[in-house]
Amino acid sequence: ARKRQPDAHPWLIRAADEKDAHQAVRLECLIEMAYASGMRISELVGLRLDAVARDPAYLIVKGKGGVERLVPLNPSARTAIRAYLDIRPHFLPRGDKANPYLFASRGRSGHLTRRRVGQLLDEAAANAGIDPARVSPHVLRHAFATHLLEGGADLRVVQTLLGHADISTTQIYTHVANERLREVVESHH
Repeated sequence: ARKRQPDAHPWLIRAADEKDAHQAVRLECLIEMAYASGMRISELVGLRLDAVARDPAYLIVKGKGGVERLVPLNPSARTAIRAYLDIRPHFLPRGDKANPYLFASRGRSGHLTRRRVGQLLDEAAANAGIDPARVSPHVLRHAFATHLLEGGADLRVVQTLLGHADISTTQIYTHVANERLREVVESHH
């Protein structure tokens, strides 16, 4: 089978459907939220249930250094959250109806770990015919930033959305976006 590399997001969503029903819904929600928001994986797995209680278009996330920022949720992510909330009780530890985390787990931390999310993405990538080494929670964050810049977003806006303290950290994405633009122009003109 031919390996698919470009824009893995839709392929990962389709591959998530190969899991059992509950796990598929949870994985779709994780992928959609990571891609739509640009959150760090630690921010995503540590997200509290009350953050999504009223179907928000934006979330308030506490990032590095305890700094809060707004992150967007597109309609696909919001739909995925609603679907996941319907089956979330399946992932709650026995007798723990008060678990405060959106992505509850039976593990010691009470929520999915960064490592487990990485494993789930690796499995989805392999099922989608994508090299798992090319997919990670951080790759979804990169895709979020790169697609914003390709769509004309201001670098300072992307910096704010990613929670970068220094603009130089965000500038790496301009290189990625410019490189992709160069490849498109060279291949089509």
